[in-house]
Amino acid sequence: MLIGHIKEHSELNAHDMVATVIAESKAQTPQPLVFRNVVKDWPIVAAANHSNEAFCEYLQGFDAGVGVYAYQCEAKYNGRFFYKENHSEKNFSQVKTHLKDLFNQLLNQNSENQPSLYMGSTTLGYCLPNLQQDNNLPMLELGPLVSIWLGNQSEVAAHYDVPDNIACVVAGKRQFTLFEPQLIDCLYPGPIDFTPAGQVVSMVDFSNPDHAKYPKFNNALHSAKFVALEPGDAIYIPSMWWHHVKSTESINGLINYWWRQGDVNLGLPTDALLHAILSVGHLPSAQKQAWKAIFDHYVFSDNTHPHINQDALGSLGDIDDELARKLRWQIIQKLNN
Repeated sequence: MLIGHIKEHSELNAHDMVATVIAESKAQTPQPLVFRNVVKDWPIVAAANHSNEAFCEYLQGFDAGVGVYAYQCEAKYNGRFFYKENHSEKNFSQVKTHLKDLFNQLLNQNSENQPSLYMGSTTLGYCLPNLQQDNNLPMLELGPLVSIWLGNQSEVAAHYDVPDNIACVVAGKRQFTLFEPQLIDCLYPGPIDFTPAGQVVSMVDFSNPDHAKYPKFNNALHSAKFVALEPGDAIYIPSMWWHHVKSTESINGLINYWWRQGDVNLGLPTDALLHAILSVGHLPSAQKQAWKAIFDHYVFSDNTHPHINQDALGSLGDIDDELARKLRWQIIQKLNN
């Protein structure tokens, strides 16, 4: 298995890390970055390094007592939260619980036939208010969504996220395997209408890949980037990069920061994708190729249309809030016809 490593930084503080990430995120082709020991001084990391009990006790001190959702899958799935064989059902169940009960389950695990337990992407301010005051990155100007992830051994199938992401490991260990967006065909993305957790995932079992069924996956592996992170380490995952994440300890914790670049007035690309599948995806081949050229011209190139008077550019120029509202209204009207 030929897997490359990600560029690492080992001497940066949190402020310098954020500055480095912001600069990288604005590059023409941003790359993943790893930062060793960058949040090692967070109290939550110190608690985790002391013991699992100290980690849970520390979090319990901030618990708002609200209901949270966790996921469970049977031991036979080896922590892989995925589909059942028919690809129309999930191999795990969702349960509503409380953090104190989740901590009790994690601290009292029986190693034999232990089900996998996983609380994913729960807003930190909702369940653990005030925890950020002592465990935070200086990136408020980006308005990030800050979330916490907790669980035992688990495996999250390779997927991409639209926002940029800084993920900080605060307990346990995590292994990341990353792929650039252009490798999507080699990762065999699954159903788009029914996904395990909201995002399209790779159908390849990374622990036991079926190379006969997924022959192009080898091409992805040749270009993959791999890194193992410990408490205090962080990773920057650029927007749209595929990432497979494996948590390997009996208790694992991660805090991540998501933010979107670009004007908040603009629409979500995923909405455009669904509309394109509906309106373009099933056209005859010649028509699809024609529309590909049109999309390349208007959407995917950096064409500034110098042959058009700047005052007449309309939606081909800068889009402000007023124009964004107008375009959304036009789209809604056309969809309703």
